[in-house]
Amino acid sequence: MSEIQWQKSSYSADAEGNACVELAHAPEAGILLRESDEPGTVIATTPAALRALTRAAKAGRFDQLSR
Repeated sequence: MSEIQWQKSSYSADAEGNACVELAHAPEAGILLRESDEPGTVIATTPAALRALTRAAKAGRFDQLSR
């Protein structure tokens, strides 16, 4: 997967120790996600599933998980 072009949010700082979620498009796998501090762990998803996750997070559906 070294040829994959990973992108991170423009809100993510480049300072040492700043972990963020990175995304990539892979024609054979759809959308790939990984945590920048664990780049070997990659999750494949579809654009529709990623949109649903993003909408749910914005709506606060996961807020209670941090308590």
